[in-house]
Amino acid sequence: MLDWQGYAASGGLAGFEGGRAQGNMGSLIKEIGATAVALAKGFSVTFKTMFEKTVTENYPATPVNFQPRYRGIHVLHRDENGLEKCVGCFLCAAACPSNCIYIEASENTAEKRISAGERFAKVYNIDYSRCIFCGYCVEACPTDAITHGHGFELATYDINSLVYRKEQMLENLKGEPPKGALS
Repeated sequence: MLDWQGYAASGGLAGFEGGRAQGNMGSLIKEIGATAVALAKGFSVTFKTMFEKTVTENYPATPVNFQPRYRGIHVLHRDENGLEKCVGCFLCAAACPSNCIYIEASENTAEKRISAGERFAKVYNIDYSRCIFCGYCVEACPTDAITHGHGFELATYDINSLVYRKEQMLENLKGEPPKGALS
């Protein structure tokens, strides 16, 4: 068994006598003061916002205001000639950390041209039950074929309806995004 008083008396613990600190009362008061200041700063933010008027969105009676960089349901774009911009390069699927993009590419033919490149995305699916809306697919696309729209209404009772197909995300020939992408 260790004898603390004997250890302290032999100089093993400088500044300790009888197992208690001597001369540390000033640092204890400083620590209590610093803690009180930190608590006051934290609670000041809480009390400032507690008495402000709350902001209520009257959705669906009034339209929702989005920030310009809001990441909603994806939109597949067309070029100025009405051809799909997606060339089936799989870079978006490779960049996706949640592995929610599935693509099957096919070759363009001279009589039936779908995109401006050699290939096009025959199948382009995004599983929104897995998507984390990180934007890596948008950043990875070399042709700017995919962007985030402002659609946000994804709630459903059937998980299978969260798999969006190419036809649901592709903008029409007038350049307008699909119906669910604007919300």
